[in-house]
Amino acid sequence: MVNLVYTELLKLKRAKMFPVSLAGAAAAPSMVFIGYLDVKARRPEEMVTFSELFSETSLYVLLLIGTLLYGVITAYLINREFTEDTLKSLLTIPVSRTGLIVSKLILLLIWIMMLTLTAWTLTLIYGLIAQAEGLSLTVIGQSLKEYALGGGLLFLLSTPTMFVSLLFRNYVPTIIFTAVITMANVALVNKEYKALFPWSAVHVIASGTVVPEYPLYYSVAAVVAASAASFLATIVYFKRIDIQ
Repeated sequence: MVNLVYTELLKLKRAKMFPVSLAGAAAAPSMVFIGYLDVKARRPEEMVTFSELFSETSLYVLLLIGTLLYGVITAYLINREFTEDTLKSLLTIPVSRTGLIVSKLILLLIWIMMLTLTAWTLTLIYGLIAQAEGLSLTVIGQSLKEYALGGGLLFLLSTPTMFVSLLFRNYVPTIIFTAVITMANVALVNKEYKALFPWSAVHVIASGTVVPEYPLYYSVAAVVAASAASFLATIVYFKRIDIQ
């Protein structure tokens, strides 16, 4: 398993996808910062706090950009084995198919958390540049906790995307799948049902904005159920398909 993860890291080192993903992670903080500059230009007397900046950026990451970006990364990790015709060579070593999927999930977790930390760091830097107020150890600790939890939950929900990628072995269905999820997040953002839809439930859990109609464990159960079911489906399907 260690060798598989190390191999995945070596392949990532030579890939152009990683710097592209860093640019994607910078999108949410940059959008929030530009929005702040617009507000400042129209209402110079209005002050923005670090807490607001972290919260707004987290909202963009968890409900909009993160779903699409992490979906593309997941598709890349799966599809490149087919497009580069390396999967046959890997399986002749021999390598456990389950182990191969798990190694990709480990790499994906590392990747997502690095992008999450990038988004958090840029938000902090933009806040310092904009001279936002209210920076404290409490705000830093709470925001780091929210970002890390949100990133971890989105990682869990990468398994449905992984299954779609493996099923179609093409980027287009995966992009459509993640786009539909993103549109659903936008549609549910102000509805109580956001606590039941796994991807919007991530923001409910990470931000602690519990919906009164549905206890928090409903949201946790929705995320865990979607993740576990898709992981099992991915393993079963991957073990049964013929690699040619």
